Amino acid sequence: MNLNEQNTLALKELLYKMADDLLILGHRNSEWTGIGPMLEEDISFSSMAQDKLGQALALYQLLHELGENEPDTVAFTRNDNQFHSCQLVEYPIGEYDFSLIRHFLFDNAELIRYELLSESSYEPLAKLARKFVGELKYHKFHGDTFVMQLGKGTEESKKRMQASLNASWNLALGIFENSPYEDLLIEEGIWKGEDFLKLRWLEAVQPIIDEAGLQIPDDSNWAPVNGGRTGKHTEHLQPLLDEMTEVFRVDPGAEW
Repeated sequence: MNLNEQNTLALKELLYKMADDLLILGHRNSEWTGIGPMLEEDISFSSMAQDKLGQALALYQLLHELGENEPDTVAFTRNDNQFHSCQLVEYPIGEYDFSLIRHFLFDNAELIRYELLSESSYEPLAKLARKFVGELKYHKFHGDTFVMQLGKGTEESKKRMQASLNASWNLALGIFENSPYEDLLIEEGIWKGEDFLKLRWLEAVQPIIDEAGLQIPDDSNWAPVNGGRTGKHTEHLQPLLDEMTEVFRVDPGAEW
């Protein structure tokens, strides 16, 4: 595809929100290192966090090729109101049930997102998407498996999983906040759109939630938590950014 000023802006907005989601959730998931509920989960969350940070780096590199700053500068020098990540990813890890439900809801959407993007008219993004899909299939499998196991486990595990699903649902709907460039992205064949993704995501998570013996909140209570895509964040994001960038800020020009 030929990039002009308008569709370049649209593409950058799409790349920023995807990369920022991955960067922030990757750091959140890495916080389970050393404190997982069992050794395998400690390793799994650490591994998936590493995948997400690598994916974020690749997307920031695409942005750099489109004229944005170097990946490290983009990742480590912005304040919270300059991030395009959805609010779901910025919350502290909480108890394992919350982190697991967040992982399940987010990574089901991510796998579908990158399967769709593998056919993007912007070939550099399509090429990356095809690479990401293999990693994301494992992420989805992991989340699906443990949601079903704990949903069908003890009364306590079922109760906790349902409570976390209830608390996370509207935050998860914020993943699909529409871009101001949504129509252009669809018209140019860059992306099929957040509304299309949301429909596919609902089709994917519903049977797993059902099999786990859990219930999606009644749609009369659906109220997507939007704003993250336009820089409106909770009080949790800036402290995380301060922690993430502490070493970088000591000497931004250092070569490690």
